[in-house]
Amino acid sequence: MNIDIPDGKNPIEYVWGELVPGIGPAAADFSLAVYAHTTLGLREFEAARLRIAQINGCLFCLDWRTERDGLKVEEDFADAVAKWRTADGLDERARLAAEYAERYALDHHGLDEEFWDRMAAHYSQAEIVELTMSLGSWLAFGRLNRVLGLDAMCVLPGH
Repeated sequence: MNIDIPDGKNPIEYVWGELVPGIGPAAADFSLAVYAHTTLGLREFEAARLRIAQINGCLFCLDWRTERDGLKVEEDFADAVAKWRTADGLDERARLAAEYAERYALDHHGLDEEFWDRMAAHYSQAEIVELTMSLGSWLAFGRLNRVLGLDAMCVLPGH
């Protein structure tokens, strides 16, 4: 489905702000907070975000790279995330973030004690909660953008 966007309106700003004014701005604030207030390292943050983007198929999300202090992950990082089980170049935290993202999106009932033991060996409880909230944001809002066709209407700045 594609949402009808009035001429001259930015698709994201219109849908996330004007179309549903009681919900959209709050959702946008949550989505932005994940980026503005994260304590996670860039690599594990991007590993989780990219794996959700790959699962959702959100074109905009797949194209986006989070930047921190002028740094972004390397160009082939998304390929490593897609192959997180066997890829070189992912440290254990990034590998676990990609695994958690995939399991959160596709098999959340299968998150067993063995998995949580591995997570707890590399992440604090606060980091696990933060990562989980981030995954929820990306899963919900990336999927919203994809399902409603917003991902194909938006372009990254500079493109």
